[in-house]
Amino acid sequence: MTATLDLWPIGNCQVSALIDRRGRFVWGCLPRVDGDPLFSSLLDSHPPAAEGARGFWEIDLEDCAETRQSYLRNTPVLVTRHDDGCGNAIEIIDFCPRFARRGRMYRPVAFVRIVRPLSGSPRIRVRLRPARDWGAEATGRTRGSNHVRYLLADGAVRLTTDAPVGWIEDERMFRVERPLHFFLGPDESFADDVRVATEQMLDRTVLQWRRWVRGLATPVEWQEAVIRAAITLKLCQHEETGAIVAALTTSIPEHADSGRNWDYRYCWIRDAYYTVQALNRLGALDVLEGYLEYLRNIVDNAKGGHIQPLYGVGGEALLTERTVPALDGYRGMGPVRVGNQAYEQIQHDAYGQIILSNVQAFFDQRLFRVAGVEDFAALEPIGELAWDVHDKPDAGLWELRTRSHVHTYSAAMCWAACDRLANAAEVLGLEDRRAYWQARAAAIRAKIEDKAWRPATDRLSATFGGDDLDASLIQLLDLRFLQPTDPRFHSTLVAVEDGLRRGSHMLRYATEDDFGLPETAFNVCTFWLIEALEATGRTADARALFEEMLSRRTQAGLLSEDIDPVTGELWGNYPQTYSLVGMINCAVLLSRPWGSVR
Repeated sequence: MTATLDLWPIGNCQVSALIDRRGRFVWGCLPRVDGDPLFSSLLDSHPPAAEGARGFWEIDLEDCAETRQSYLRNTPVLVTRHDDGCGNAIEIIDFCPRFARRGRMYRPVAFVRIVRPLSGSPRIRVRLRPARDWGAEATGRTRGSNHVRYLLADGAVRLTTDAPVGWIEDERMFRVERPLHFFLGPDESFADDVRVATEQMLDRTVLQWRRWVRGLATPVEWQEAVIRAAITLKLCQHEETGAIVAALTTSIPEHADSGRNWDYRYCWIRDAYYTVQALNRLGALDVLEGYLEYLRNIVDNAKGGHIQPLYGVGGEALLTERTVPALDGYRGMGPVRVGNQAYEQIQHDAYGQIILSNVQAFFDQRLFRVAGVEDFAALEPIGELAWDVHDKPDAGLWELRTRSHVHTYSAAMCWAACDRLANAAEVLGLEDRRAYWQARAAAIRAKIEDKAWRPATDRLSATFGGDDLDASLIQLLDLRFLQPTDPRFHSTLVAVEDGLRRGSHMLRYATEDDFGLPETAFNVCTFWLIEALEATGRTADARALFEEMLSRRTQAGLLSEDIDPVTGELWGNYPQTYSLVGMINCAVLLSRPWGSVR
């Protein structure tokens, strides 16, 4: 139904929705991001006008000729303006309430829409057609005097409104002569005046987000891009548990008809590490603190054993992958997958990312809970796991499904686990443990330098004993495994750029995987390249490439996972945390200092 990924997310860190260029809700799950989609038409190629179409919410202006959209400044509150070109216009304000109330954050499983007439005598039609069971069924409904209940498989949601309920049920065109208010949320009586309550929710939600943004340490350049990326990363956190999902969607293919359709609505240890790393650079410590609580529970529940690459937002370990038949997929390009088989994989880099995410808590006195000796003791078994597997095969960070290798990136993450444990031991005054972990880090480093270095090609290989290229080799710089002045890094960077760069974009790798040759570039890899260019003195090249990547953003200021290096079309799940992380990291790295504007 939606032609491109030019979608606008709204949310409140409990639920979220994606709104298309016509102002329609086309994606949104209940009761949380990994739930059953109430709005599913993003993954249905049938247009809303088709008989029986469902899974969307449209407020349509009669004879609409132009639609413009923008966020209220420093918020995820979307304003969509419809104009018929003949003097009739409306605006629709869409948001999910989120604000402090009674000592806690109010973030209901709810969506609010406010319709305001702007000029003329506009007429609208409201079509609210929720779906359930992954698009297999329309919801049943019952009606009250000021509400409509939509019956789900395990409950109901209720639309409370001051618009004519019968006209909404009949999908009749009617005139808008006053602001109209819609609250789609829990199946509970709405005790307050819906107009007053939703307008107050709007004001308080805007204020809450602007206060959060006000606390960000943004760079002086590219502030708008950084703020939008940071807000969207915050929307990807399930605040109740602290989990951070990789994206808000499932099954957007990596390129046309590729079959590379994955469910990203879960918490990958790797992706979450990169997210908190980027937000830490902006001072958004609330995201880190929430995630560390989630992570400590994951580690506790593992009881010293294997850590999965990903978990559900509630910490669920079982994420069985299946396909759903009722939805034919984004632009008809199925399959639509729910769950992710990668939870069964062995990915050794997770151990390093757990410790890298935690280590700041031993140093940062701003945190409510500074880590101590007991926390260090809880992390040491993770370090032991990293030591045990640092030279063992795994699926790697790209999650290959039918093959395994000893991946250099995974080994380097295991090195980082031991290296950072040594740092934590030092700040705690645990000299014997510092020496212990330093020795283990040194041994892993020696193994990587021996097994991954290929003298014949004068560079590092992505796998031990191989001679292959992978963009993750660039991350040896960010991990501080190699320094930018190290000739081994220079020669490896030259080889990676020569072998994987396609115009302004970087592939992950250029060899066949389980699904053949990749066709699209991976956006975060391009941001990794930008960081490496800056670190090695190619600042002008880095800035030019960064500006090019910013020009590829959607109107909402966001990026998906992948991009066609020829056409520039975005592909893959959206919005992708990896891509937003890269945007933030590069802006912070490349921006001139605040002192330059004084």
